[in-house]
Amino acid sequence: MLVVNTSAATCNIIIITDPTGKDPNGAAGGSMSFAENMFQSTFIMSKEHHFTVLSGGEGNQTPRLGAIVETIKRLNNGESASNAASAASNFPGIRIMCGGPTIGAAVGGSFDVYVVTVDDDGTITATPASGGLASLPPGKKGAIIHLRNTHGNPLYGSAATVRRDTAIMIGKMIRDGYPATEILGASFEMVAKNAGEKYGGGGNNLVSSLTTGDMFTPSKLNTTGYPMDEPYSKACPECGWSVSFPSGENYHTCPYDGTALKTIYAYDLLASSITVTKNSTNVYIYGTDNAGVSGTTKEIVQYSVKQKGYNAATIASDINKAIDNSYLLGVNYIEPKDINIVESTRSVGIYFNPLPNHRSSPSWNLPISSSILDIIGSIQTAIGLILIILVLFRSTLFSSFNKNRR
Repeated sequence: MLVVNTSAATCNIIIITDPTGKDPNGAAGGSMSFAENMFQSTFIMSKEHHFTVLSGGEGNQTPRLGAIVETIKRLNNGESASNAASAASNFPGIRIMCGGPTIGAAVGGSFDVYVVTVDDDGTITATPASGGLASLPPGKKGAIIHLRNTHGNPLYGSAATVRRDTAIMIGKMIRDGYPATEILGASFEMVAKNAGEKYGGGGNNLVSSLTTGDMFTPSKLNTTGYPMDEPYSKACPECGWSVSFPSGENYHTCPYDGTALKTIYAYDLLASSITVTKNSTNVYIYGTDNAGVSGTTKEIVQYSVKQKGYNAATIASDINKAIDNSYLLGVNYIEPKDINIVESTRSVGIYFNPLPNHRSSPSWNLPISSSILDIIGSIQTAIGLILIILVLFRSTLFSSFNKNRR
């Protein structure tokens, strides 16, 4: 019997720095927790309607899924964030937080939050709320942060103070003009370090429809996600080459140009992964769920684009070299037609074909038919068997041979 421990995000945050929806980094949301099984269902995002649904609470997984489905249904029907989040009240112990750049944000059900608003004159208001329904109205700059401690967390009891301090920090950063995506990374850092609710989870850019996906979520059931306050990778500040931990411990300089590598912490990587910049490349992987393929492919594509531009042929060549060198396993070679580039949004889609029969690498392109190799292999096998028989029965054969000679 497979026993799967239930999990709930204990930290949910939605931040809106541009309620008009024009800033590509003007709205973000994310979740994390000290608990196990922090999978992406705790930070769902609609790329079409630009909203996020963050879930948590003390109740079990079945009512939580019911609350999520009902909230999404209401948002897809054009209802306000407040009406959508109020669905949580029908599911005991459940918390739903939802919002988007133009619809504001709201939290319903079982919660302990601060609602932050920032006026145009720079006035910051942080209002505590517990249970029922609380909201950030559409058209307002601000945020909602929920934070509780998980039982067993060594920093248990810190949530109330850290919740307040993080809310104040968010308000100051909004006032000072930081984008929502960067504020989300800073908030994850503060919560992870000071409250211990540090395992991903992940984050979403609600305007540009970028997500960390499974970057920080657990790879196995009943385990925690990646600690958001620990180093995640090392990167070259010149060419962009990077390597993830624990392999990163073995690298100190870039293998391409010798530049000293910079250590990237998980909270900084979260922010940079969902922040749109003039130099960023958004990479989307399709056709495979093989472990490591997504992250490695993104690094290859980003490096290729930075060095050679948005060229499908050179991107395909770089990916195929990685397959030849066994950096990418379980996928076939790709062609330029398998790559979709939308340069206006700095996006690259890679469409892989998984290899059949659980193979790890494509077959060699040899000048002779594979059927001939099969025949040769069969002949070699037969010769090998004959040699084994000769070795096993050599004394008997020698005796027989000597008798015949007499």
